[in-house]
Amino acid sequence: MILKSIFAAAVALAGCLPLTHGARAETVTDISGRKVEVKTPVEKVILGEGRQIYLIAALDTDNPFKRIVGWREDFSQADPDNYAVYLKKFPSMAAIPTFGGFKDGTFDIEQAIALQPDVMIMNIESKQATEDAQYIEKLAAVGIPVVYVDFREQPFANTEPSMRLIGKLLGQEQRAEAFIAYRAAQIARVTDVIARKDPKRPTVFIDRAGGYSDDCCMTFGNDNFGKFVDMAGGANIAAGLIPGTFGALNPEQIIASDPDQVIVTGGNWEAYVPGGKWVGVGPGADEAAALKKLKGLTERPALTGIKAVENGQVHAIWHQFYNSPYQFVAIQQMAKWLHPDLFTDLDAEATFKELHEKFLPVEYRPGHWVSLSDEQ
Repeated sequence: MILKSIFAAAVALAGCLPLTHGARAETVTDISGRKVEVKTPVEKVILGEGRQIYLIAALDTDNPFKRIVGWREDFSQADPDNYAVYLKKFPSMAAIPTFGGFKDGTFDIEQAIALQPDVMIMNIESKQATEDAQYIEKLAAVGIPVVYVDFREQPFANTEPSMRLIGKLLGQEQRAEAFIAYRAAQIARVTDVIARKDPKRPTVFIDRAGGYSDDCCMTFGNDNFGKFVDMAGGANIAAGLIPGTFGALNPEQIIASDPDQVIVTGGNWEAYVPGGKWVGVGPGADEAAALKKLKGLTERPALTGIKAVENGQVHAIWHQFYNSPYQFVAIQQMAKWLHPDLFTDLDAEATFKELHEKFLPVEYRPGHWVSLSDEQ
């Protein structure tokens, strides 16, 4: 009864809210193909995932948090190092209300309504849970539109339209197009060479979040990091075994495939798995500690005796490249590992630094990858 009363009051309040000054009603199409009416440019936004700030920061570079009135509490947990970098420059972000997720059922719709956002930006993977709980209808009833974006499930189909959609919502269309053009040019620095030279493709096992749990081994199919491998001139051993973007291989499959190279995705997951075996790469990472953990992962049964380990071709790279519009940096670094002779002049570190200088409000900090090959 109390929740119904709050919801009814919110509906009544929403009906009295004035049109945002200077805004106009506009129909946009989100990643799911839904036509959604939004008053643009928006002034108050709820982020359905905190890590959507990776793109927001490239558009509202002066202050990425000026429109954010609420966000899911994942940025500080999944990427605490970057969170700390942004917090130092924008301390007010600590006061932004946080909430739980849609998929785990901890989202507080009454809290969202009370924040009176102009739009809520959701990741596409939450769509089924959102629909099951009828959140779209409930939020629409109080004048809060929901749009879906995607940087994770099918990033090479959906990153650019997601960027254009958010650019339109924020009134930053030109900035979004500039980022899209930069991203495409950086990807082409790899794919053009691979297409022209057509090199022999080394086989690669992507060890998704290796060491995060004792289970082995999560990986990627034909998209996300699996697609990164293909674009960088490698052959993902899971491509023909996993039909979707995410899945797992058993140790026997990895040993039988005997990959030429292994690339582990890692990050600072102390909030989720304290003291875990994950490889802590990321901004400002302790690279010596990361290398030590990477060596430890090679002792698992799944990697015992494979060529990659024997030849020191085992690398670790920042996991969050899988969930941001910065994928091109990972593609460049992976190309350097897979085809060092073809990419002697390519410097992924310099590219990531340039990205920060051109588009982001914080300074670049190295530490996003390490490799056992550096010790050969």
